[in-house]
Amino acid sequence: MSVQEQSAQEERTGDETQVVEFLLGEDVCAIDIDQVDSIVEVKKVTRIPRTPDSIEGVMDLRGETTAIIDPKEFLSVSATSRGENVLVLDRPDDKQKIGIRVDEVLDVATYTPEKIDRDDDLDNLDTQGIRDEVAHGIIRKPNGEGLDLVVWLDVDKIIDKLN
Repeated sequence: MSVQEQSAQEERTGDETQVVEFLLGEDVCAIDIDQVDSIVEVKKVTRIPRTPDSIEGVMDLRGETTAIIDPKEFLSVSATSRGENVLVLDRPDDKQKIGIRVDEVLDVATYTPEKIDRDDDLDNLDTQGIRDEVAHGIIRKPNGEGLDLVVWLDVDKIIDKLN
């Protein structure tokens, strides 16, 4: 079966996961595309006193006050610089818009269940993201030379842990 035929067959299953991939430090992460409202450049962020380090502050986005979260602080990702992109989340139950600062938006990709390790597959990983249950799983992304591993984050659980 050719790569094109395999891709076409995978597209027909309906079980695919579509994600936005981005860089946090040197790590490639992803979140469900359904959770992203838009991708914008960071404007002036105003720090709010007495908030956790992972809450960077707020910024004005099209007339709405948007809270900006820096997941590097929460996930203990080494930060050599601050990214200029924000993934604005689509969370209808929230009273305030929330954005996640990322270093670089890489791609929108679709993966079949066979490419994603979840739950039982991750029991032997003792990482903060898995322990804190803020990751849905690990996506195995073919790169031509082997595999890249992408951490598929659960944004809802990250935000819940901030409260």
